[in-house]
Amino acid sequence: MSNLQEIGASGEHYVAQYVEKNGGKILDRNWRIKEGEVDIVAKENGVLLFIEVKTRTSEKFGHPLEAIDSKKALRLQRLALAWISLHGTWGSDYRIDCAAVLLGKGANVEIDYRRGVL
Repeated sequence: MSNLQEIGASGEHYVAQYVEKNGGKILDRNWRIKEGEVDIVAKENGVLLFIEVKTRTSEKFGHPLEAIDSKKALRLQRLALAWISLHGTWGSDYRIDCAAVLLGKGANVEIDYRRGVL
């Protein structure tokens, strides 16, 4: 695993913990089809959550959420609908969330969690 993959996996781990700590249940991690990947699928209060995680070690190249443009957002929407279809959960309420994780020095971790970005 490359350093960038380790950073990404670490961020996803912290966000999964955050979601569970706030009452969510993780259903899937790194769910992939040929069109792309959903980092985390969770359920909270009966609502399916499709969560995109962006992790950085600094803001040198901008805030992590700046990496999510309209093209990426539309792909997340299509992936969410594909997950719903393939898991037979049509009619479920769902939401697309994004989380920015900044891994600082030592154990310093900042999570900026945004609900309902679409």
